[in-house]
Amino acid sequence: MFPFEIDESSDLPLWVQLRQRIAYLINDGYFKPGDKLPTVRGLASEISINYNTVNKAYLSLVSDGYLESTRGRGVFVTDTAASVAEEKEDEVDAVLNECIASCRELGLGYDDIQRALSRKIKRLKYEEARGRGEVNGRIIDFEPVDASAGEKGA
Repeated sequence: MFPFEIDESSDLPLWVQLRQRIAYLINDGYFKPGDKLPTVRGLASEISINYNTVNKAYLSLVSDGYLESTRGRGVFVTDTAASVAEEKEDEVDAVLNECIASCRELGLGYDDIQRALSRKIKRLKYEEARGRGEVNGRIIDFEPVDASAGEKGA
């Protein structure tokens, strides 16, 4: 039995009520990634509502990434966490590409950019730790000496 009851007192259209309920069930873990949902006709019959109402709710959930519809196979719950992680990864990649391009325009090589980012991250971690009261002293980070450059001033 599909866990859905029509709220007759609600001003929301029936398809929106159904859409919100399915989204809630997915977010709450009732439906897991890969689970197959009832067919549009099957669910419409089970909860005694119009086929088009269920179809509209499913289409909205497909559009928002909650469901994936495969003709002839059915409607399945997507892995929204993986989708969100993929989107974040794309955003991070875009930001890093922009940062690297800006550093290259300043004349920095890839190794210089890597060292600069590493120093910056170390400084930020240090400042956060100091803000939490976990650091009393000062950390000095020495750059590695390039042995091929020879000794200077000797």
